[in-house]
Amino acid sequence: MVEMEVHPALSDHEKEAVQTIKQALVETADMEELGIPSAEVSVVIVDDEEIHQLNRDFRNVDRPTDVLSFPQWESKEEWVTCKDSPLPLGDIVISLSRAREQSDTYGHSLKREVAFLAVHGFLHLLGYNHTTEEEEKIMFSRQEEVLSRIGLTR
Repeated sequence: MVEMEVHPALSDHEKEAVQTIKQALVETADMEELGIPSAEVSVVIVDDEEIHQLNRDFRNVDRPTDVLSFPQWESKEEWVTCKDSPLPLGDIVISLSRAREQSDTYGHSLKREVAFLAVHGFLHLLGYNHTTEEEEKIMFSRQEEVLSRIGLTR
């Protein structure tokens, strides 16, 4: 289940980019064949100041970043489904200001960058990581596959 509420202070261009998150997360869930009746992910869009504070407070890294994930579970084996409610997978926090900057740096659309960050965060919630070269290769390949499926190639 993906529900989105877009902040009215965003520009039309930013609103369009943020709306892409839902499509990217649904496609990721489909591609990953979650095998659960329904899941819930919270996505919060913030600025660099807020994500800097979260990064410092929760990861002890004193700088802003582009995306943070806060999984509800340590591993898929812990997933406990409730009959009448969706499975909460966790929270994804995206810095829109960092996404804007990175889309300019990488020469692609804000829509693609926001979707990339959402998919990246979601894959972390599902247990993917990129601490080794092999893990990074697998995770980034999955990200690109999702983005390709929704038409957001480089």
